[in-house]
Amino acid sequence: MNDLTIRRATSDDLSAIVAMLADDPLGATRESPDDLTPYLTAFARIDGDPHQHLVVAERAGRTIGTLQLTVVPGLSRKGSTRTIIEGVRIHADERGTGLGSELITWAIDRSRELGADLVQLTSDATRTDAHRFYERLGFVQSHFGFKLAL
Repeated sequence: MNDLTIRRATSDDLSAIVAMLADDPLGATRESPDDLTPYLTAFARIDGDPHQHLVVAERAGRTIGTLQLTVVPGLSRKGSTRTIIEGVRIHADERGTGLGSELITWAIDRSRELGADLVQLTSDATRTDAHRFYERLGFVQSHFGFKLAL
């Protein structure tokens, strides 16, 4: 994509990131863009962890996408390292432009650079459009996910 930059997020990006997280039916019920305090705390933990790669996509100085890539060393699969893609969001007026594919391709390439043998992600069961998107990019539905709120 022309003039697109994918770079490590800074705390100055939080307002734009949280706005994108909140800009969908699920995010609208669980995010609070008016109070960045908890996000600043979380950002400090993420930024201080070398296994976390929170990035933004930027064009013409405007933050238009984000994702978080987590590196997970493991014992299974003969000691394989995997990465997990989380929090993929594209600004509403950039959806359908190919930016999502560009971000996921960046995450896959970065995963290879980091020595990962497997890239995985989860997507809420209600996000059927996202499921088709990930399948088009070569991801295969392979597991059932479970959560326990604490």
